[in-house]
Amino acid sequence: MTAQFLDFDILQFAAWLGEATGEYADISVTSIRGGGSCEMFRVDRPGESLVVRRAPKAAVSATAHQVIREARIMEALSEQGIPVPRILARSENSDVLGAPFFVMSFVDGDVIRRNGLPAGLHDNPDSHGSIGEQLIDTLADLHAVDWANTVLSEMSHPEGFLDRQVGRWMTQLDSYRVRELDGIDDLAQWLQTNTPDRADLTVMHGDYKVDNVIWAPAPPPRIACIVDFEMTTVGDPLIDLAWAMIFWPEDGNPIALAAPGSPNGIHPAHCQAPAQLVDRYAATTGRDLSRFDWYQVFSAWKLAIVLEGSYATHVRGESRNPVHEVFGPLVKQLLIRARRFAR
Repeated sequence: MTAQFLDFDILQFAAWLGEATGEYADISVTSIRGGGSCEMFRVDRPGESLVVRRAPKAAVSATAHQVIREARIMEALSEQGIPVPRILARSENSDVLGAPFFVMSFVDGDVIRRNGLPAGLHDNPDSHGSIGEQLIDTLADLHAVDWANTVLSEMSHPEGFLDRQVGRWMTQLDSYRVRELDGIDDLAQWLQTNTPDRADLTVMHGDYKVDNVIWAPAPPPRIACIVDFEMTTVGDPLIDLAWAMIFWPEDGNPIALAAPGSPNGIHPAHCQAPAQLVDRYAATTGRDLSRFDWYQVFSAWKLAIVLEGSYATHVRGESRNPVHEVFGPLVKQLLIRARRFAR
């Protein structure tokens, strides 16, 4: 790929990287698929591979600088033993690459996606039970971080976190409503009426799921690192757990990743039911999960609102992404899931 096609000033970045790290060398750059709202690039130089995560060039200033916030969070989590890519350098200066960015180590591994497991994991079905165990145990470790002694204490607003969630997401929905959605307002009322009185406060990833971790390339399944900390804050840990269960490889779940029964899915004999993983989390952390149904409702309801935002862009003719049209029926399925737990 050419630098022009990549929209990446290779020469200027190479000079900046050399100054930032004290190591000057020629580099090559390729685009990486994924990365959520940010752009990702792989940078190769002699003996080392790195990853650049850049804020969208079109983002407003406050949004653009969230990428620097993410880097600071990763630095803090690394210091507490959480498996994250190592941050080498960061820059709030848009003159280098057109937007703020940070540079992190390249972690060799694979991602579990909807189309199935990477070959190294798929070919060892007897080890598939470790996927769920690793997912839960790593989440428990993240939730055990002493956040009060990290930069998250100054970046987050934990007081009243749970109480303001429903209103926040209803405001989000009202900003782009394009159709009537059966039960979405009733669920909001149920959530507000039944909000747990007391909740723990921990580091909350905000988008923790089986494809937001990188798995070591060789079996047995092992999480090499957690990625995508854009939504990380101090909040209720059970939201993370419920969110992860929405995407868990469960047969019949329309948004499951590597579901049993799919061509490259987790072997059915070694895929835990969500309830088994929830029990493992409770046993590992000692947390009371007697009100976990509330979190199941909230997480499915919230994801429905998030996806409805993209579907609304399709309805208004503002998006050509075919996936956004598919989100329409998925929103309805998520609301059905939410109602199932609202009891």
